[in-house]
Amino acid sequence: MRETARVSVPGPHTHRQGIAMKQALWTVMIGALVVVGLGGCSTAPKSDSDRAALAQNVRGTIEDFKLRDVGMAALFEQAHGYAVFPSVGKGAVGVGGAYGRGQAFENGRLIGYCDLTQATIGLALGGQAYSEVIFFEDAASLDRFKYNNLEFSAQVSAVAANAGASADANYRDGVMVFTMVRGGLMYEASVGGQGFTYEPIAETPENRPKPTR
Repeated sequence: MRETARVSVPGPHTHRQGIAMKQALWTVMIGALVVVGLGGCSTAPKSDSDRAALAQNVRGTIEDFKLRDVGMAALFEQAHGYAVFPSVGKGAVGVGGAYGRGQAFENGRLIGYCDLTQATIGLALGGQAYSEVIFFEDAASLDRFKYNNLEFSAQVSAVAANAGASADANYRDGVMVFTMVRGGLMYEASVGGQGFTYEPIAETPENRPKPTR
């Protein structure tokens, strides 16, 4: 007697599980592609003209933050260090990726270049560019950044730079983040998931630390 082959037909529940697994797989793959694509940029500018342009943009961004909130001037003076990103680009619908290049300072002295990458899965309407400043309370928090050990969790939020905003801001785990919208439309701007890369600059007479007496 010949046996009849049995074909297993998935039920509705199994079918839904399969769809969910495929969606999750695509989410992971897309997120990985965003990270790889954003991470392909060099941390330090390649040419002298690019470095000069970045330095000018950083100076202008610092002044813009101070103009937006006069209390920011004290933060720039009192913080052990800070990183300034003149323009962080973010956009797309469904997959939001962000990248920005900036400069890092310690005790007011330029010490290196840094870049910011962020891959977020979710709703991000329109392309929005914003400026970001990260203040470091002490040497330990700045060292985490310098050794590429700083990454913002989903719970980390930035303070929008507006008049008086700095008066109520506080350090959290040694860092304090401010953002300032440069234009565009976005459903939600979040610093959660941001990662950073730091590249020190060669020491010169201009940036060499001043001896202490």
